[in-house]
Amino acid sequence: MTADEIRGTAQGTAPVPLSVLDLVTVGAGRTATDALSTSVTLSRLAERRGFHRYWVAEHHSMPGVASSSPAVILAHLAAHTGRIRLGSGGVMLPNHAPLVIAEQFGTLEAMAPGRIDLGLGRAPGTDGATAAALRRTDRLNEGADDFPEQLAELTRFLDDDFPDGHPYRRIHAVPGPIQATSPGGVQSPHRPPVWLLGSSGFSARLAGVLGLPFAFAHHFSAQNTVPALDLYRESFQPSAVLDAPYALIGVSALAADEEQEARRQVLAAALNMVRLRTGRPGLVPTPEEAEAYEFSPMEREFIASWNSNVIHGTADEVRAGLDDLQKRTGADELMITANAHSADVRLRSYELVADAYGLPTT
Repeated sequence: MTADEIRGTAQGTAPVPLSVLDLVTVGAGRTATDALSTSVTLSRLAERRGFHRYWVAEHHSMPGVASSSPAVILAHLAAHTGRIRLGSGGVMLPNHAPLVIAEQFGTLEAMAPGRIDLGLGRAPGTDGATAAALRRTDRLNEGADDFPEQLAELTRFLDDDFPDGHPYRRIHAVPGPIQATSPGGVQSPHRPPVWLLGSSGFSARLAGVLGLPFAFAHHFSAQNTVPALDLYRESFQPSAVLDAPYALIGVSALAADEEQEARRQVLAAALNMVRLRTGRPGLVPTPEEAEAYEFSPMEREFIASWNSNVIHGTADEVRAGLDDLQKRTGADELMITANAHSADVRLRSYELVADAYGLPTT
């Protein structure tokens, strides 16, 4: 693993590398099969147009989000792409045994050598009751507090370097480095780079201290973006992975051919968030349903606040918004998530952004 497997190269006139975050959203009237098919199409579009990486996130018990199993989805996408980096944005480590994640991503690395990223978060990716069902415990804070220890254990499994005397010294994540030391063994020189994800200062500081790349969830925690990135950079200590900080931010952005259409689409996505935040998660509604919905004053206030952090409009307006955000934050990479009911709208949005920046067409 080298810094070259982490740092991207800006394409066209983009100020930094552009990437894709896919929540595998399911719209009303659509199925999970439809959503996963769209993910294949979108990953191939992203590869063709020069986006640097393509991540999927771990969420649970949300009807409108079909990304509960990132490793499974990434294996599917690996079979349909050939160059673009694929990864988790992220795996929620407290939900899983570190050995299981090391095995899953070692398998992915064997499927797509040199193309896999392992992004890790410490939140449950769901509500407390679902997290308890996932973890078989109701002591959820304990899992988050143990994150540094879980991360250290996972890293040792990935590198197969538990010290002598450790109870896991003779346990090996396979596929992994142990295969290179077996008689006749040959092992890939790659191993998935570990990224830390966060929406507050905890993971920012930890990523900095460990010298790891950091991904911040600007798309749902915009008020914390600059403080978290500052903390990451201030805390950064050079490591075998990176000699300088490298931070990407997740950005909610939707481009359309007409500004009015972009507003219609983001209103529907915002209604979906209203329902999620009020304990009524469902499929992503259509723009027509959102336009007919009677919002309460409190809901309208929430939507105004939420959509103020969604860059939307024509391609030129979105490009200007992304440029401004990158300048304000100093982000080394922008990872765009385009949330909309229709697959065609999402695909068109990424094409428009790529065109606006003159990204490659093959």
